[in-house]
Amino acid sequence: MGPRIGPVGEEPQMPGKDAKAIMGAEDTPGGKASPNPQDLRRSVFYSIKFFVLCHSLLQLAQLMISGYLKSSISTVEKRFGLSSQTSGLLAAFNEVGNTALIVFVSYFGSRVHRPRLIGYGAVLVALAGLLMSLPHFISEPYRYDHTSSVDMPQDFEASLCQPTTSVPAPTPDPSNSSCSSYMEAQHLAVVGIMFTAQTLLGVGAVPIQPFGISYIDDFAHNSNSPLYVGILFAVTMMGPGMAYGLGGLMLRLYVDIDRMPEGGISLTSKDPRWVGAWWLGFLISAGAVALAAVPYFFFPREMPREKHELRFRRRILETTASSVSKGEDSPSESPAESQEKQDSLTQIAPDLTVIQFIKVFPRVLLRTLRHPIFLLVVLSQVCMSSMVAGMATFLPKFLERQFSVTASYANLLIGCLTIPLAIVGIVVGGVLVKRLHLGPVRCAVLCLLGALFCLLLSLPLFFMGCSTHQIAGITHLPGHLPGPELFTACTEPCFCPLDDFNPVCDPRTHVEYLTPCQAGCTGRAVQEALDKSQVFYTNCSCVVGGGPVLAGSCESPCSHLVLPFMLLVSLGAALASLTHTPSFMLILRGVKKEDKTLAVGIQFMLLRVLAWMPSPVIHGSAIDTTCVHWAQSCGRRAVCRYYDHDLLRNRFVGLQVFFKTGSLACFALILAILRQQDKDEGTQVTVSTSGLQQQLLTSGPEKKPEESRV
Repeated sequence: MGPRIGPVGEEPQMPGKDAKAIMGAEDTPGGKASPNPQDLRRSVFYSIKFFVLCHSLLQLAQLMISGYLKSSISTVEKRFGLSSQTSGLLAAFNEVGNTALIVFVSYFGSRVHRPRLIGYGAVLVALAGLLMSLPHFISEPYRYDHTSSVDMPQDFEASLCQPTTSVPAPTPDPSNSSCSSYMEAQHLAVVGIMFTAQTLLGVGAVPIQPFGISYIDDFAHNSNSPLYVGILFAVTMMGPGMAYGLGGLMLRLYVDIDRMPEGGISLTSKDPRWVGAWWLGFLISAGAVALAAVPYFFFPREMPREKHELRFRRRILETTASSVSKGEDSPSESPAESQEKQDSLTQIAPDLTVIQFIKVFPRVLLRTLRHPIFLLVVLSQVCMSSMVAGMATFLPKFLERQFSVTASYANLLIGCLTIPLAIVGIVVGGVLVKRLHLGPVRCAVLCLLGALFCLLLSLPLFFMGCSTHQIAGITHLPGHLPGPELFTACTEPCFCPLDDFNPVCDPRTHVEYLTPCQAGCTGRAVQEALDKSQVFYTNCSCVVGGGPVLAGSCESPCSHLVLPFMLLVSLGAALASLTHTPSFMLILRGVKKEDKTLAVGIQFMLLRVLAWMPSPVIHGSAIDTTCVHWAQSCGRRAVCRYYDHDLLRNRFVGLQVFFKTGSLACFALILAILRQQDKDEGTQVTVSTSGLQQQLLTSGPEKKPEESRV
């Protein structure tokens, strides 16, 4: 305790400290020991408080750029013709680079210049963000129909029913073919660039969190370190919410806002062909990360340890001394330990070579996985993380399809409702563990209750939605004839391109047609209004009464259910987040003290490998199985145009319920094991105590060997 108490006094005034300040700048505590103006100018980079501020901003920007793709996943699918399985794989690919290198960070530990390596990682993240936006600039302008993007009047008439006698038969032109080898190569290049960018995004994020947390813990005052880590988490937890908010704003803008055609566009954000400016969010996020990376190249490799405890924290500790009597084992330090996962093996083998490190890691991993409580907690968190990963990736798309809302509105709902409530759940879980001094059994009970109520809130989601409306030629309602029988004869005189997509809706029968041509429409009219204009198609031979039909898809009759649906999802996210801190404490209190940091490192590595990487692909594959009409691009299956809404809802929500049930089962087993362990310990103590008492009463001095054996 001596070294800890000594620096709190007037030690900066001692001659020894002044001599050290003259000998080396890195030993100057914040520049206070030297009046040199140059030292005063540099002193801000020798302040751990300034490092905490910079690191909070950097992690905020890094989480924003990592989560931004999830907010625009449906837009990227539509723009580049990707299936949900491919887009899910793309979203999971930033975990590939992260997981591949995360173990080696624990080897390097403090052997490197940590601030500088954080800066290099942040620069790589910024470059990956720029690379993610590159496909927009190397691709052709987006065409929401299959005609010239210059001649707008021709675009207006392109989807109308035109007699085959007045339209010449199309002749294949290799130079203008959209399926040329150049276009196919460009598509492969675009997809390859995005996968490469996602991999680099994960690689760049590897040193940011572990090195930043360990740097703060090394040079902050022992009492201030948990507070700084808490501030860091409070700021960075806003990153995913800001990513969805940024996505909501950017997707309101048209994708080609930098190269708009002269006549403008005739789309609105509610049109199913609308593609927002997905790439602009990556540019903004990359710029924010690049700015936040600059200070890290000026921080020293080592700075003097902070000597003073924060005043307001000292007052709090004086009034509530009992609440912090646990010291470094208190729950308030759990965020620091949870982020120091990559620094785990340095405590076990700090002087190993890389080869020795790789050899010893599997043995230590297997030894840790033999612990039943640890294994069950990790499995429960794998289930919860799989649920969160699938929900975060595809919930915006699900809302768009199920409730006919725009992509920007879906992102704003998630960013303003779901993410804040999830943050509240994490905070409440930590407060309950801290204030109620919950032991392992009570932590397991809290986790079990949180998982149970989270599961119960998911059950009504199966019934909150509507069936897919009738789409001519694709779906039909019970009791009606299938589409082809209804609409084959009336479209025979028309020349309707098979790959065209310009949906129109008959408001009276709620039947949707892929194009005005398939509805047999020969005329177009625009009704001007003060705030917007409405496009109608007239003289429609395939529509009862001849029309008119409205441009755009038919509105879902369940649009009013989107807010109740999101409220239940958000409350479920809050209850799932409630289990975060108590389940983490089960690991910290369930393994040996020397294995704590290693156990946390293995935990987060397994979460990446078993949850965050496969879950988006699993959810995307399940969503693809509910598609009823695929767009075709160059003979291959591209983006899905229409889904079976009932099947989509049942499979998407069903996957969520499956993972929540798995988590609940794991927590139930944990509680049963902990109670059995407590019962066994109580029985063992009772037996040993009664046995000792009986031996003391009945045995003499000659029984001493037996007493020692007992």
